[in-house]
Amino acid sequence: MTGYIAPLRLRLDGDALLSNWRWLARQGGAPACGAAIKADGYGLGAAGVMQRLKGTGCRDFFVSNWGEAAALEAQMDGVNFAVLHGVRDEDMAQALTSRARPVLCTPGQVARWKAAGGGTCDLMIDTGMNRLGLDWRADLSELVDGLEIVTLLSHLASADEDSDLNPTQLARFGDVRAAVPAQRYSLANSAGICMGADYGFDLTRPGIALYGGVPHPDAAPHLRPVMQPQAQILQRRSVIAGDTIGYNATHRAERDLEIAILNIGYADGYLRGFSGRGAALVDGIRLPVLGRVSMDLLAVDVGARPDVAEGDWLTIDYDLPQAAQASGLSQYELLTGLGKRFDRIWA
Repeated sequence: MTGYIAPLRLRLDGDALLSNWRWLARQGGAPACGAAIKADGYGLGAAGVMQRLKGTGCRDFFVSNWGEAAALEAQMDGVNFAVLHGVRDEDMAQALTSRARPVLCTPGQVARWKAAGGGTCDLMIDTGMNRLGLDWRADLSELVDGLEIVTLLSHLASADEDSDLNPTQLARFGDVRAAVPAQRYSLANSAGICMGADYGFDLTRPGIALYGGVPHPDAAPHLRPVMQPQAQILQRRSVIAGDTIGYNATHRAERDLEIAILNIGYADGYLRGFSGRGAALVDGIRLPVLGRVSMDLLAVDVGARPDVAEGDWLTIDYDLPQAAQASGLSQYELLTGLGKRFDRIWA
């Protein structure tokens, strides 16, 4: 709808995004630092994220599938762009003409790419996550013969924990590196970057940390939040003591209350885990969520702010580590679940 202004928005801080990337690039121990921009830039808008990161020197981008790649094809000049889920039969026509490369993940994908004369590719090796990738224990020499591998990748399963699996995966990746020739090698995600230069190899691939998520306590002082959800007040109303608020009457007012009804709910990614736990913010004052989060609406206690009124905007308290603890959701879910009804506004 031309000219439509949504009643909810994401305030996006471009300076914070670039600051986060630069810090991750310095910490990673690798010559290059890329960016995972899958899931529409972790919910922030992949095109805007990519544009800004290209401007600060990022030259490696990763998405999940070819639909995500197609939406960004016009921005691929001068960068390496990889599709992490490889290439299905259904993807081949696009993959053979795209500037993006597939990250081949299975013997079937390798055979398909070779048969099509597909040219350069990346290769995923599974070193212990048991998700996508060729088995690190396999003799890969015959399988990869004839491939033009730009980047050989693996993915850390438990880099955000002090786990024995981390050095195990590192050692396994080292073995594969010695056996499979590629132009460069990549292992570390956001949390892996925080584990030191041994995990850096030639290219790091941060995701959540770019967007202000904290993958490891050591990173917390250095990462800035990039996104702030805000919602407009649709109505301010009085609730008398003894009345209830919202579905199933889960909150009963112990005293007279002033509440604001906000235009945000679980259809927008502000999920029911915030019921009775979340808050909105005005000038640092916390306005608690009362009752259940519903599909499109939210009630907050505005008794501390007699000045807020219908049409005003409130910021949702969405500090990622704290919101994850309050809601029981991961920082990844909190970001990627934000819906399409938000206007996304870069500053």
